[in-house]
Amino acid sequence: MSFEDKVVLITGAAGGIGLAVAKVFAEEGAKLSLVDISKEALEEKTKDINTKDKLLVAADVSDEEQVKNYVDETKKAFGTIDVFINNAGINGAFATLDEQTVDNYQAVFGVNVLGAFLGLKHVAPIMKEQKSGAIVNTASNGGLLGAPGMGIYVASKHAVIGLNKTAALELADFGIRVNAVAPSGVDTQMMRSIESNAMPGNEEDARNSFENSVPMKRYSTPEEIADLMVFLASDKASFISGAYYRIDGGQGATSV
Repeated sequence: MSFEDKVVLITGAAGGIGLAVAKVFAEEGAKLSLVDISKEALEEKTKDINTKDKLLVAADVSDEEQVKNYVDETKKAFGTIDVFINNAGINGAFATLDEQTVDNYQAVFGVNVLGAFLGLKHVAPIMKEQKSGAIVNTASNGGLLGAPGMGIYVASKHAVIGLNKTAALELADFGIRVNAVAPSGVDTQMMRSIESNAMPGNEEDARNSFENSVPMKRYSTPEEIADLMVFLASDKASFISGAYYRIDGGQGATSV
């Protein structure tokens, strides 16, 4: 699955999944454009990624001008975009729906849905012009199931799967494939936040509860998610589009 000289754009690149997938693409010879909200975090987290072709761009993915800028900067640096890992996301605050706030809704939907939409909007024209490309959106098993206390996050990830399906249909005639990954809990800082929100002061109990809900009795690693993303972006997945893939240790087998 060599990506030698391919240009890969990754949002949320300073986080657990984004960083893991960036490392795999670097190992496969890709040129990387890495985006996150903080340039300092990007510089610190990606300093060990061993590639000479690495662009770091700070951007708020919920701001259209900043999204347009990270796309323009990528094209300016590398000439094109072959792969887009549309990954930036946040979990937001825990609360039942009757106790949720509009501020939390706007924050979560701003990053998870508006950010994903804007990435698709501004990357698609480049891929359409070259009549090729692969896009991988980060959804969640929360986009397939309900989760008490996480209704806003769950709704946002359902929306990502809707965008994923629609983009696949709209871009198929241009040779562009669009897929999504739907992980259960991943052993990253986001899960530390979810554990803390779910059971403040009893984070270890929260972790045990979440892991026990998975048939394989553990979280996935970021590297396991990254491997699936890289496969979906590769020519090995040349006839796969419009799909979302559970990567959840068997959790999806417990539901319809």
